[in-house]
Amino acid sequence: MRSIRPSFTARGEHRGGRGARRRTSPVLGALALASALALTATACESGDTQADGQASASAASGEDGKFTIPDDIKDKLKEHGIDIDKWKNGAWKDWDRDDWLREAQDYINPIIEGLWDPERMRDADDPDTGVDENDLSGDQGVTDPTPEPVEAKAVSPAYHDNAPEAGKVFFDSPEGTMVCSATVVQDPAHPGKSNLVWTAGHCVHAGKKGGWYRNIAFVPSYNNAGETAEQLQDVTKEQVAPYGVWWGDWAQTSAQWIEQGGATGGDGAPYDFAVIHVTPENGSGGKSLEETVGSALPVDFNAPAVTKVDGITATGYPAASPYDGQALYQCQDKPGRLSISASDPTMYRIGCTMTGGSSGGGWVATGSDGKPALVSNTSIGPVSAGWLAGPRLGEAAQGVYDSVSKKFAGQ
Repeated sequence: MRSIRPSFTARGEHRGGRGARRRTSPVLGALALASALALTATACESGDTQADGQASASAASGEDGKFTIPDDIKDKLKEHGIDIDKWKNGAWKDWDRDDWLREAQDYINPIIEGLWDPERMRDADDPDTGVDENDLSGDQGVTDPTPEPVEAKAVSPAYHDNAPEAGKVFFDSPEGTMVCSATVVQDPAHPGKSNLVWTAGHCVHAGKKGGWYRNIAFVPSYNNAGETAEQLQDVTKEQVAPYGVWWGDWAQTSAQWIEQGGATGGDGAPYDFAVIHVTPENGSGGKSLEETVGSALPVDFNAPAVTKVDGITATGYPAASPYDGQALYQCQDKPGRLSISASDPTMYRIGCTMTGGSSGGGWVATGSDGKPALVSNTSIGPVSAGWLAGPRLGEAAQGVYDSVSKKFAGQ
């Protein structure tokens, strides 16, 4: 989560070593050269061709599932002092602000095979973002009373049997390895064969003061057997990632998030969403992500108004205390309204005790067609926990979604 001023925190936090909790940007997300988890936030309705996904070039996947980088992109990267071969050999660890790619069309995320091993995944932190409830006043649009906390309930393993679309997004940021939650969603261009993942914008892009996060990867049904942190100390990659590691070969968030998103103050929160297109690290036998996990959720961009939604279920892997990020949890509550700014869309808000790490996790409700659909994602919450807020998906979110789908429609 991201923080709204001194305390609105997006669900996620960075821990500098075991036990040490420190506030970081709520937007740990996608770096231009190699990121995979971030709070998605700005919309494509602005008409910005870079933000709406109409980039002129991107990385393409070869037959072996590995990236082939077009020469024009290589040349552009070299202008920033970036050599792809050196990048994959460790140069990605250089976070020089001058070389941190941030524009929508700059995204690139070369696969570094074996980077996300069980230990690195287990130790990833959550991007911390929170909100100071005192910053929310009655003249900022419509805000309902703060909801009572709803205790998060552990999802019964195997997670794949009970929440097959859920997983974790891992990425690298200047603060270290980070993690968010995410959801496999349907792709209208590839019915039944989607490779699309929905998360928060701050899980892929740092917002107005940064760029794309790096080494973005999605692991569906992470720790599917529900092992404890102690049990995960000595497991194989197949045990912790039974459906494989999927790298983000393209990520897109809203123009608003890129331009306005921030770690504090709730800046960009109503547009904090993102879509990642993924490809398998080691091949998948020709199967898509949706075919591999057996399910994908539809996304409803015309969900009922907040007051007409009977209940929303939020799913995620909370990592901040008292949780450790290894187990999947859910909260179910009737949403209320939260307005950060009168000029921005009103957000959904529910009572929930999930903490950092649950950022980007899917919110499911009965859609406009009467069937379960993804209607939001975890974006922000108070530093003290107790509730979560997520954007209500509308035209801006649909613009991001449609753009990524169309980009890969012929592939």
